[in-house]
Amino acid sequence: MIRSTHRRGRHKVFIGMAPGVGKTCRMLQEGKEVLREGTDVVVGLLETHGRQETARQAEGLEQIPRKQIRYQDVDLEEMDVAAVLARRPQLVLVDELAHTNVPGSERDKRWQDVEMLLLSGLDVYSTLNIQHLESLNDLVAELTGVVVRERIPNRVLELADEVVLVDVTPETLQERLREGKVYAPEKVGQALSNFFQRRHL
Repeated sequence: MIRSTHRRGRHKVFIGMAPGVGKTCRMLQEGKEVLREGTDVVVGLLETHGRQETARQAEGLEQIPRKQIRYQDVDLEEMDVAAVLARRPQLVLVDELAHTNVPGSERDKRWQDVEMLLLSGLDVYSTLNIQHLESLNDLVAELTGVVVRERIPNRVLELADEVVLVDVTPETLQERLREGKVYAPEKVGQALSNFFQRRHL
């Protein structure tokens, strides 16, 4: 039997209750810590959503350029898994694990891209909002009235080597929203009256 020369990479997931609680910043902070300790770290995919605080956290980290994909006459970007594998860092930081890739990508979902990196022996830190877990979908819809379309199988989280819970109080999260630290100003009112109501959080 031929054995792979690669061990499976270790997967650490930073999970939170909602957008804006600080998962990505925490992932980037921990990535920079291990970089200082001598680990070869790259950012495979970062979604700042225009948040300056998040962009600042990424300073000093090498970012792999995104892959350009043309879809319905629009140029879109996804993580360039082949470029990450060619670069072969020890640790890859990947934001928004539940993201659905652009049609025409090699894999449908970002968690499948991450699985490819792990199988290739690379360690991965990733981020996830808890409402994207398949088993919680009905509950989230019942509690908030919001149907989450992007979902990941529970086994992705069950197979993770480490799960870090990143959380803030509902009041703090609503305050961050009002300060423009989560969404663009034009989206804040809608967010506060929908998913980000205190009873939902």
